[in-house]
Amino acid sequence: MSEWSILWDARETFLDGTLNTLVIFAISVVAAFVCGCVMVFGLEVGRISGRLIRLWIDLMRMLPFLVLAYLFYYGLPAFGVRLSAWSAGLIALILYHGAYFAEILRGIRLTLPAGQIEAAKAHGFRPLPLYWRITLPQLVLKSRLLLGNQLIYALKDTAFLSILTVQELTAAGNSVQTTYFIPAEAFVVVIALYWVISIALELALKWAARFGAKRGFEHV
Repeated sequence: MSEWSILWDARETFLDGTLNTLVIFAISVVAAFVCGCVMVFGLEVGRISGRLIRLWIDLMRMLPFLVLAYLFYYGLPAFGVRLSAWSAGLIALILYHGAYFAEILRGIRLTLPAGQIEAAKAHGFRPLPLYWRITLPQLVLKSRLLLGNQLIYALKDTAFLSILTVQELTAAGNSVQTTYFIPAEAFVVVIALYWVISIALELALKWAARFGAKRGFEHV
């Protein structure tokens, strides 16, 4: 039996790993983006809260993701808190990439003209409606390319969760190669699947840009 025949027989392992990766990726990036939006709002409304959020963002940016994942999975039991591999991985992804989403949106916020915000305040907009209806939509549209890059980074960081025993795509490839001793072929399949997911993300972002242009939100 050839190596590629073995890989075909092991297709369910790769399929399960791919589905797990997609689930982890989808949950983590949606929650991380929401966290990022909330943090940027916190930067808008309060001096003290803004300083604390700024400190948190800087701490996350200076910390390697794998160290944070290790902390949640292997470190917290020392304090009596035990998380499953999935929970530890998801929380680490959400907190880590939430800080990066917040930093991206914060940077774009600095480029917005102050006049429109002052005008909205003069028309009686309170902080939350102003942020939700005027500021945030502009931040998302103007940071589309940067947010797309961050999605790719988040997808790649899911591979680290294999070290926590999460059975995602990289773990599936490792399982096949250790069982059948075909590391090159197994990880070629893993790379190809990551490429397919990344290309699908790129196409989705381009579609979103064209949709926004048709709606008059931005120019392609």
